[in-house]
Amino acid sequence: MTVYLITCCYACNPVKGTNEADAQEADSLFNASFLSNTQWPSYRGYLAAGFLSNAGLPDSWDLETSDNILWRLPLPGMGLSCPVIWDNNIFITTAVGEQDDAGFRTGIYGDIEPVSDSSVHEWLVYCIDRHSGEIKWKRTAHRGVPSVKRHPKSTHANTSVAADGNYVVAFFGSEGLYCYDHRGEQVWKRDFGLINSAWDVYESAQWEFGSSPLIYDGKVIIQADALNTAFVAVLDLPSGDILWKQERNEISTWCTPNVYMHGGNLRMVVNGFRHRGAYDLETGREIWKMSGGGDIPVPTPVNWEDLVIFNSAHGRDRPLMAVRKSAEGEIPYPAKEGSLPDQIAWFDNRSGPYMTSPLVYENLLYCLRWNGMLTCQDPLTGEVFYRETVFPGSFIASPVAADGKIFVVQEEGTVYVIKAGKEYELLNTSSLGSVSLVSPGIAEDMIIFRTAKELIAVSE
Repeated sequence: MTVYLITCCYACNPVKGTNEADAQEADSLFNASFLSNTQWPSYRGYLAAGFLSNAGLPDSWDLETSDNILWRLPLPGMGLSCPVIWDNNIFITTAVGEQDDAGFRTGIYGDIEPVSDSSVHEWLVYCIDRHSGEIKWKRTAHRGVPSVKRHPKSTHANTSVAADGNYVVAFFGSEGLYCYDHRGEQVWKRDFGLINSAWDVYESAQWEFGSSPLIYDGKVIIQADALNTAFVAVLDLPSGDILWKQERNEISTWCTPNVYMHGGNLRMVVNGFRHRGAYDLETGREIWKMSGGGDIPVPTPVNWEDLVIFNSAHGRDRPLMAVRKSAEGEIPYPAKEGSLPDQIAWFDNRSGPYMTSPLVYENLLYCLRWNGMLTCQDPLTGEVFYRETVFPGSFIASPVAADGKIFVVQEEGTVYVIKAGKEYELLNTSSLGSVSLVSPGIAEDMIIFRTAKELIAVSE
């Protein structure tokens, strides 16, 4: 915990960049925080980095013999939210309806029609003891008929919560934004009205909300791009007051926002189709903007040193790119041939995964395609070291890593453990016994998987 307090101090008191040496030190501390962080506070952990150092995880387990299985906890309803872990608490959400698995279908397919389920649902937030698997508390955030329909591979609880040492925040799109303390007492809630997460080409294709919140520097950071409304906003965490809100000219996206630091100043960074870019975290002032790419963006941008890695796919483009944190102004989408804009370190228009967020681990970039192809690259230059098919099946969960191992979850419930490095090496495979479309959560000595019906704690 001491390490976390050290890394937290600059987040609570960021350097404003008036002194260049101080600004560079703040930037370096921000980059170093990924290695020293000990919590898993939001989607894919600390700032969506997707890894935890020195976690001490096993690379195999067996459900039948309970080898390396600490506990299993059944969960009602349907949810694709990832486990979020703070100290001894696991936070997770689900949506419980009368037809929980109605129309749900796995695999690689292109169906766009939403599931018709107008039954009454309950949106639940759980707090679970990390060591015992016992439920500490559960709260019903909202009850009613869903405002927006869901995709056959979606649920009404897609988004992961965000937590810090005092609060946990859940964003259910049209059903509201909710804040609880760690005892389960509701602190505040906020209603943003209808958020119609539908495909702009075929507006009846409602696919449900997918942008998880982020907590940083005592603020709640949200992205809500939809057909009837598109905005990013920052709220005060203790009170729920809106500090600033910026409208966006954007179609529906399902991306989670992130934060980076440059020149001692914090930026909110978002993926998008018409408007990927960055905003000043304090004021909401737009720092840079770029249009183009996959027209159904899902992945979250991730930090690596002085770069932010973006990917998206769908339509004619599948970009994977590294944007410099020093970027400012309007950035043109790179032409297929010719020189890159100065703000972009490298660019590949055909390599971006559609569903999964990138992983930068031990100075290597890993990208997992929907069809199971894993690519290992140099995050500084984009140079490819290998492309290997992990398994010829559907992969929706983003990869995570610890202890020199990468954990890749196949949709039907097989976990592939791959050695980190420039050469592909499969270390082990283990089964979760059921469908899993969720990135796992990592804590000290433990990795938490979510399947269609339960949480599974794997630990030696």
